Amino acid sequence: MSSYLVSVIKQFEYYKSLGDKTFNELSFDELQNDIAKDANSISIIVKHIVGNMLSRWTNFLNEDGEKEWRHRDQEFESSYTSKEELIENWNKGWQCVFDAIEPLTNEDLERIVYIRNMGHTVTEAINRQLAHYSYHVGQIVFIGKILKGSDWKSLSVPKGQSKAYNKEKFSKEKRREHFTDDIIKSL
Repeated sequence: MSSYLVSVIKQFEYYKSLGDKTFNELSFDELQNDIAKDANSISIIVKHIVGNMLSRWTNFLNEDGEKEWRHRDQEFESSYTSKEELIENWNKGWQCVFDAIEPLTNEDLERIVYIRNMGHTVTEAINRQLAHYSYHVGQIVFIGKILKGSDWKSLSVPKGQSKAYNKEKFSKEKRREHFTDDIIKSL
């Protein structure tokens, strides 16, 4: 498998892990909190991401990424009844992503796929979705941080800890690894 495909899978795993860690810190009521008028709760953002994932990655190489059965506007209506249901759907969406990407080969990367009748190479389609999901996962993490305030457990290098973090990293020999390797191992 090409380094691009290996890297992109690790990137998707990383963004999934950020969502997972955020959900671990929040109650269902916090996941449902809209924080402001006309803002989306984490629950709504998850519902939207899952709808997008299922539409884009189901029969990825052979069908348009915007499926007729997708009802995007309904993704912005609250319907989860529990934290467990939200997480189950989150995992279902991510599994669809990984099931579509993991079997790809270098030869597939230049194939053309369509999203709303717009042709993309497979590489472009993957990059489009990686950017879309990282955008929304960033929203999820940010809302989680706002809701938890000083009780928030940092998902990256905590404030004031950069020097210690860098010291630990530079204490090791130079090596080739993906930046997410340490993060994913800690899950």
